[in-house]
Amino acid sequence: MNKKLAVALSGAAVLVLTLSGCSDDGDKVNDWAKTVCDQAQPQIQKRANAQQLIISTAADGKPADIQAADSKAFQDIADADRALAKSVQDAGAPPVENGETLQQDAVKELNATAVAYEGLKKQVDALDPSNQQKFADGLQDVADGLKKIEKMDQDALAKLQSGELGTAMAKQPGCQRATPSAVPSGPASPPAGSTPSGKASAKPSSSPSKSSGQ
Repeated sequence: MNKKLAVALSGAAVLVLTLSGCSDDGDKVNDWAKTVCDQAQPQIQKRANAQQLIISTAADGKPADIQAADSKAFQDIADADRALAKSVQDAGAPPVENGETLQQDAVKELNATAVAYEGLKKQVDALDPSNQQKFADGLQDVADGLKKIEKMDQDALAKLQSGELGTAMAKQPGCQRATPSAVPSGPASPPAGSTPSGKASAKPSSSPSKSSGQ
């Protein structure tokens, strides 16, 4: 059941990857990219950890364990998106053409994505783990909703990763792929209603940082 969520989440990892920037065309662009990427790095790590939590529970997790893990992961992703939005906001408008518009669009879309992930968390929390069939059906609905949010996730930063800004960000260490921290298999440590912070994505191998300057 949870494997479908893991697959659906795999694309979300690409998002943080978007936050890479540091070109050789100007110190101001590089400085902006470094400011954002340095703040983004912890959020990229949280996403990777949340992703790994879903994966580690997917193999043989019981419905209640899957529910707790997914609930935690979705909240983590929402928290990370909000933190990423704040990083972009605090960095100011990037010193490129239409920089202010790029910044505000990214902030708005990241915050909207955070709200959407919290909606998925509520969906998961409302499932009944005592009824395996209904739980599986409900999880499928969550996976379907996740595909739509995944596109929002990627669109949120697509603008920032274009042109010289994207080239710049792609070179920043802070925006590079994160290796998931070890996550114990079995139930998530906090209960389903907890609200830690981080961001998920299904395959640990696919996470922030495409160096091609997308």
